Amino acid sequence: QVQLVESGGGLVQAGGSLRLSCAASGGTFSRYAMGWFRQAPGKEREFVAGIGWSGSNKYYADSVKGRFTISRDNAKDTVYLQMNSLKPEDTAVYFCAADRSRVVGSTPTAYEYWGQGTQVTVSS
Repeated sequence: QVQLVESGGGLVQAGGSLRLSCAASGGTFSRYAMGWFRQAPGKEREFVAGIGWSGSNKYYADSVKGRFTISRDNAKDTVYLQMNSLKPEDTAVYFCAADRSRVVGSTPTAYEYWGQGTQVTVSS
């Protein structure tokens, strides 16, 4: 059983940056594909970014390409999401997810474990 705890959310002005962290415990972190998702009020949960076991394979939603960067530190059991050039439409609850798979999924059903989420609010 893997536990995931996100941190780093907050309120930021448009154009600003935030760095989200997700600390994992209870499993072999280096054998989990990791993903970041977000959910805005009234909308479905959507894929933001994903990363493979070693960190070499990274995938992004078109809406965040060039602005967000996912990374992981297997020695610290932590995955990060660096968010730059934030826009009001990035406002959402951001969730960290993990799955014991070599394949990095882009749908919520591809992930077995979830964090509680952290709120990101971007003001215009």
